Amino acid sequence: MKITKDDIEYIADVAMLYLNEEKKEHYTEELNVVLNQIAKLGELDTKDVEPTVHILPLKNVWREDKIEPSLDSEQVFMNTENGEEGFFRVPKIIED
Repeated sequence: MKITKDDIEYIADVAMLYLNEEKKEHYTEELNVVLNQIAKLGELDTKDVEPTVHILPLKNVWREDKIEPSLDSEQVFMNTENGEEGFFRVPKIIED
């Protein structure tokens, strides 16, 4: 597959971008280079290569969820002046 200047003009039109003639030529050349590199990758023999998501054998390390006691309301609000009826009072941020 080869990218043409018409393809670039179509993409620019859909993206609502203005490209001058120089940029259209530049992007046509650049995208064709990228497509050629992808085509080279397609020529590789990968029949004995296992599919992978990541090249390194990394795994997420998760801690076990444990139910632990929480702070009581008095401890939560002891260092704030913005506690009101068991809630934090915050400035209004929604404008009418």
